[in-house]
Amino acid sequence: MRRRAGCAAALALLLGAGACATGRTSARSVTLSLERLQATVAERFPQRFGALGLLDLTLQAPRLGLRPEENRLAAQLVLDARGPLLARPVTGQADVDFGLRYEKSDHTLRATDLRLRGLSLPDVPPATAQALRQWLAQWVRESLHEVVVHRLREEDLMLAENLGLQPGAITVTPEGLRVELVPARL
Repeated sequence: MRRRAGCAAALALLLGAGACATGRTSARSVTLSLERLQATVAERFPQRFGALGLLDLTLQAPRLGLRPEENRLAAQLVLDARGPLLARPVTGQADVDFGLRYEKSDHTLRATDLRLRGLSLPDVPPATAQALRQWLAQWVRESLHEVVVHRLREEDLMLAENLGLQPGAITVTPEGLRVELVPARL
């Protein structure tokens, strides 16, 4: 009992989030809050992308949201587009959602299966907006595949590894992301 309580306390300190025993199997998990994820993602913005010299996009830091019913995260991104395809610079909003997976090689939580759910481009003619929607949906699938959402520090994972644990399933909950800590495979 003392060892189990010590492990839970150490993991809480380790990852800066609440560690807890869940269920009867005594599986441990760590919850990363939406605020923590938001701060991590915001550090990498704004980002700029070009498309064959025809369109330049600048993406501002997204506003993240939780979709526990779908086990996905949502993101609203303000985007600025300019280029020869547009009569004038345009500001709009893209809504995407995505699943998550853990990449052991670099200790990251990565967005996967990104989907463009909506694109708002006020003051853009409907035909141009539709063409941009189609292009952006394709671009999201191809260019933003496997975006890093959060990186666990190697030194943070050492204690878990010493306890024979590693990150497992990632679940989106109303409180944030719950990362299961499961027995490490040899």
